[in-house]
Amino acid sequence: MDFLNALVVLANFVVIPGIAYGSQLALGALGVTLVYGVLRFSNFAHGDTMAFGTMVVVLVTWWMQSVGITFGPLPTALLALPVGIAATAVLMVGTDRMVYRFYRQKKAEPVVYLIVSLGVMFIMAGLVRFIIGPNDQSFSDGERFIIKVRDFKQMTGLDEGLAIKTTQGITVVTAIVVVAVLFWFLNNTRTGKSMRAFSDNEDLALLSGINPERVVLYTWLIVAALATIAGTLYGLDKSFKPFVYFQLLLPIFAAAIVGGLGNPLGAIAGGFVIAFSEVTVTYAWKKVITYVVPDAWAPEGLVQLLSTEYKFAVSFVILVIVLLIKPTGLFKGKAL
Repeated sequence: MDFLNALVVLANFVVIPGIAYGSQLALGALGVTLVYGVLRFSNFAHGDTMAFGTMVVVLVTWWMQSVGITFGPLPTALLALPVGIAATAVLMVGTDRMVYRFYRQKKAEPVVYLIVSLGVMFIMAGLVRFIIGPNDQSFSDGERFIIKVRDFKQMTGLDEGLAIKTTQGITVVTAIVVVAVLFWFLNNTRTGKSMRAFSDNEDLALLSGINPERVVLYTWLIVAALATIAGTLYGLDKSFKPFVYFQLLLPIFAAAIVGGLGNPLGAIAGGFVIAFSEVTVTYAWKKVITYVVPDAWAPEGLVQLLSTEYKFAVSFVILVIVLLIKPTGLFKGKAL
């Protein structure tokens, strides 16, 4: 019985949050890796792109709630998500036309793109803070839990209860659907194959008659959708605060690089590696250990390697180790 209680505690505070957080990082890392794979530069504005898309979703959600539009037990934000994706797509395509295309035509070095994306990042960050403010914003509604602690205890008779939030379930299901649709698009449509060909060999793709501007357009549209979905899922699961999305840039880039920058499958794997690394290192293991060892061996301290305030440091350490040992990542993406 104690072993089962330990498993429930582990699932409650490590496994389920790790899967949900990993799904969010995977979607964010997919956006980063697509830009790097197709357009060949590291987009430092990706975190604030997520913040912009989520901000639009939050504002539309508030409007829907004010006029009585809801989605029943599901968050109303899911109804507002298409509006957020459309607004972010307009922003990304507009930014490309006004900023990135100039440097693309000049065949600028990747480091120039990186610096330009930093400028875009600061502009987007200022825009989001100007419109919605810098503070935490809650926009989740509907049923809060799929499984409640009390109900789980009554069903199983265990001392520990399992809680699965609705937002965690939605995150995992949405991530699976989005990834499946994206891989189908890249592997089975003419545009998707053009994007892959352009990523593998730009000169050969141009000789084959592939329109580079069309590839760029579809890349930004897909990235806008991924950024908005990832940002909204993260905001529903936690809360929306613009500065947090800037901080998310580190674990997202770490996930993309760990998996293999430019490799979509690697971005997904990297997302879960980073998520579970952060969760396990910052979790206080005292309760789990107490259940599985004799009472005399029970620890007195929290058995926590790092405080939760340092979770992003875990991403940084993993990122540095991967860059030093295997720059191409787990799935042999493009080296920095």
